[in-house]
This record gives sequence, C-alpha cells and structure tokens, in this order.
Amino acid sequence: MEKAKKIKLGISIGDLNGIGSEIIIKTFEDNRMLEFCTPVIFASIKTMSFFKRHFKSAINFHGINHTDQIVHGKVNVVNVWKENANINFGEEDVKIGTYSVKSLEAATEALKKEAIDVLVTAPIHKHNIQSEQFKFPGHTNYLAEKLGGKSLMFMVTNTLKVGLLTDHVPVKDVPNHITAELINEKIETVYNSLKQDFRINKPRIAVLGINPHAGDNGVIGKEDDTILRPTLLEIKEKGKLVYGPYSADSFFGSGNYKNFDAIIASYHDQGLIPFKTIAFGHGVNYTAGLNRVRTSPDHGTAFEIAGKGEADNGSFKEAVFTAIKVFKNRGEYSEYSKNPLKKAPKKI
Repeated sequence: MEKAKKIKLGISIGDLNGIGSEIIIKTFEDNRMLEFCTPVIFASIKTMSFFKRHFKSAINFHGINHTDQIVHGKVNVVNVWKENANINFGEEDVKIGTYSVKSLEAATEALKKEAIDVLVTAPIHKHNIQSEQFKFPGHTNYLAEKLGGKSLMFMVTNTLKVGLLTDHVPVKDVPNHITAELINEKIETVYNSLKQDFRINKPRIAVLGINPHAGDNGVIGKEDDTILRPTLLEIKEKGKLVYGPYSADSFFGSGNYKNFDAIIASYHDQGLIPFKTIAFGHGVNYTAGLNRVRTSPDHGTAFEIAGKGEADNGSFKEAVFTAIKVFKNRGEYSEYSKNPLKKAPKKI
C-alpha cells in the first residue's frame, strides 16, 4: 500500500549537451531518493544508458514505453524517442534542442493527464529549442499555455522567496509592461501560492521599486509614484499585508528581506541577481499559479562543464524535494478548504 502512495515525479531531460543528465543521475543513483518519490524520466533508454556509461554510474534504469507501465521503487525512463541522439557535451545544437522539446511535451502531456503528479525540468537552452512549432522563451511560458493559470517565476528556498512582475522582458520595455492590472495579478498569484503551496497563513510581501531609489519622489522616474505606489496602497487597504515600493539597491544587503515571506521584484535581474547571490546552488525555480506543480534548478545548461562530472546536483535535488512538498501542501490545503468547519475548534 505504501508504494502506491508514492508521488510520481516526472522529469524532462533538458538539453542533452548540458549538465541535465549528470545532475539527474547524481540525484537518483542514491537509492534513498526512491523512498520519497518514483522518478519518471522522459527521454529514451538508449540515451540514458549512454549517460550512465559516460559518467560511470551504477544507477539502474527501468525502460518503459507508456506511463501506465511505471514501477515504484525504480528509476523509470519513458521512451519518447528510439533513435540514437548525437550527443556532444558543451555544444549548442538545434537538433539536440528538438529532443529537449520532445521530452518537455511528453512530460507536460503526462502531467495534464495526471499520469505523473509533479514535473521537474532539467535546464534547456533557450535558443536551441526555437522552431516554427515551438516559439516560447522558456519553460514558464510554455507551461502556462499548456496547463492553464496565471504563471509566475517564483525563486524559492526555505528562507527566501522572490517573484517577478516581469521576467524575460528587455530592460528598456519593463516600465511599459508594469500596469495596475499586472501588479494586482502577480501579487494575487504570490499571495495564493504562499498560502496553499507553502502553508503561510498571513503572508507578508515586499515589492521593490521600478526605478533607482523607487524614483526618489519623481526625480528618477515617475512610474513608482504614479503606478506602483497607489496600486500597492489599494491592495493593502483590501487586507493583504503588502509593503513598498522599496529601494532595491539596499533591500537585500541590509537584511530587510528577512522580514518578509516573499519579495516581488519589478524585473528579472533586480530579483534574480540577489537571489542567486544569496541562494545559488540550493535555490529552486518554481512556477507558481499553475494548476499543476513544476519546479526546476536555479541554473542553466552550464555547457562549460558539461560531461566532465563536475556538476553540483544540489539545486536539482532541492527542486525534487520542493515539488514533493508543494504537492503535499496543496493536497492538505484543498482538504482543509473543503471542510473549514471540521477542523475549527468548538466555541465555548
């Protein structure tokens, strides 16, 4: 009975020329990981056997052709393709990028059909995946379209969580994207995720300013005073514990971030530079707002060390544990929400 309750953890293989295969193997050659979940890798048994030989690993793979053949207690590999892939570690290769897409598409379809419970994505190379059929800048945008919901890139550790108002947007275009509607949407997504995914009852959220020094009362840009500040005030008046805008340059260095459950940055590097400086190697990229659970390590393909056996699998392992934790938290939150009076203490 215990085996039947194991979470089926889907894994998309990422760029075959990167470090994805290495961090997956390093994580699951430790048999203790099979006590927490049942891994299901979407790739091919031929490809994974090549990686096993290359990295001289003792891991055992269980090849299957369909997700209904998943076996608990084994590292399952779904055969998404049958041909031999021409792998050259560290090289950018559009052909190899097609395998990244095949793996992601198959894993996402399995997630939609609940053949797997959660998805952990190994790093892709954003240029190599582009084609006439696949025109997404990354995982987050693709999954938002396929799974539904208001997706948000949420970088998380146990003690630091950073969300973004805008993600893969050129810096020059950031102010044009930030509207009252967007601010409301992103804060709502972060707020709901903190409650249902991380079980934080009364989340405290800080928002970083758009301009240096949050505009300095209009001296360095007016967007903070005309858009961000009044929108945050309206949200706070409705009962959410939302604060800001804060000047981004001193917010993390001063330790102020420790006073909040999450921080929302206005644009990509404003949030991810401090996050990765503080948490690199054990941070997790979580896609909040979807109706399914997806996580990823906080790094890229690392072509410069691919195939050398030097990759650190710490962030990938954290992504696995975070996916499991969020899945369980959502289940508990759903049960609690269905029966709010059942668990409430009796009035005297």
